[in-house]
Amino acid sequence: MTASPLHTSLYTGLALVAFAANSVLCRLALGEGTIDAASFTTLRIASGALTLLLISAWKGNARGTQPGGSWASAGYLLGYAIAFSFAYISLDAGTGALILFGAVQITMISAGLALGERPRALEWIGLTCAIVGLVYLVLPGFAETPPLAGSVLMAAAGLAWGLYSLRGQLQTDALATTTGNFVRATPAAAVCSVFALASMNLSTTGALLAVASGALASGLGYVVWYAALRGLTATRAATVQLAVPILAALGGATVLSETISGRLVFAAVLVLGGVGVAVTARKR
Repeated sequence: MTASPLHTSLYTGLALVAFAANSVLCRLALGEGTIDAASFTTLRIASGALTLLLISAWKGNARGTQPGGSWASAGYLLGYAIAFSFAYISLDAGTGALILFGAVQITMISAGLALGERPRALEWIGLTCAIVGLVYLVLPGFAETPPLAGSVLMAAAGLAWGLYSLRGQLQTDALATTTGNFVRATPAAAVCSVFALASMNLSTTGALLAVASGALASGLGYVVWYAALRGLTATRAATVQLAVPILAALGGATVLSETISGRLVFAAVLVLGGVGVAVTARKR
């Protein structure tokens, strides 16, 4: 059943805030040195898995104890989470979210081109603008250029999340599939933490931030987003996500006292504007 306009707006707003909160929580935890990136990733994935299992059980999902998903998708999920965490050691919340979002959309649009889609001229223009914006943001030689290592890691996170999203387009039970992917990714995330024991740094504050990112911003955030999708067209679903990097930048400025530079603003206009043009042109 399609959600009412009021419920759709409410669910959409909550989901977008949750997505942006992931960037702010991760940067807050790692930027302050309250936890190491590997431990943050493990706690985020594990708490997300537990939250999704509880939601599945609460909803009476018959697959709650035998979740769906696949090992390939779980691998992409884990790759995204690891690169995301390590990237935020050096990136600001808004910059990281912009690189992540741009890379995700470019990956998904490029996949469509590779599968033989015939793009309109506006799609090519939009995709080109988005790529130029990302290149401009990370181009060396400027005082406001973000660290290269963090930028590459976040772009890799975007690639992994884009591939994860593409695999999820054919799923029929979003909650069961997502639960299964989180459950499968948890042991591998724990193994990564074992290999990173030498650099382990775990405090109560860092652990709580990681659990908040996994249980609230990731687990509950995805469930709310699926509820919102019942009342959104594909075009609107893609377009409203343009707000995520902006919300992350505002959250970083408010919570972390990060500076919103003119370079970031200009790059955001190119990336978000380009993606918006490409998505709108594709769905017409």
